[in-house]
Amino acid sequence: MTESLSERGAVDPRPLILTALVEPAVQARFEALRRAHYPTALNRVPAHISMFHHLPGRELDAVKRRLKAVCAQVPPPEIAVNGLRSLGGGVALKLQSPALEDVRAELAAGWNTLLIPQDRAGYRPHMTVQNKVTSAAAKGTLAALEATFVPFATRAVAIAIWRYLDGPWEALGQVAFRGR
Repeated sequence: MTESLSERGAVDPRPLILTALVEPAVQARFEALRRAHYPTALNRVPAHISMFHHLPGRELDAVKRRLKAVCAQVPPPEIAVNGLRSLGGGVALKLQSPALEDVRAELAAGWNTLLIPQDRAGYRPHMTVQNKVTSAAAKGTLAALEATFVPFATRAVAIAIWRYLDGPWEALGQVAFRGR
């Protein structure tokens, strides 16, 4: 785990966000797509695959312990990037990863009392390319991206822990999957 925590950081009540990190070359590809299509003024966080949107910040140490215990048992999950989907006011890459979904389900089971309704709902992994644009702009982006899209695969290499800072996020560390 990469540590960047102050004494205050260990008890900071602001929410935690967990995301899956992919192989560096694919992360760079995701970043380029997001920079090209996400409204610049609103693009304050890196391209990401959300796993949990809001865990209590005061539980940081427990979250890290559980992540380490679970991720140490799992090889890097395969992720199929198999298409695009409309978000109404945006576009996302559709991801399929039974192994990543299993990891998320195991983590969620251990954090059941900490989860907000959004994190209790079904999990559909995706990477948001564009959001908060008009429906017409999103349809144009979707059509342009579909014209050249070729499915590909990657792996999740770690789970990142972020602190939500009323818009931007602060990186608190990451936990690698087994063998990484």
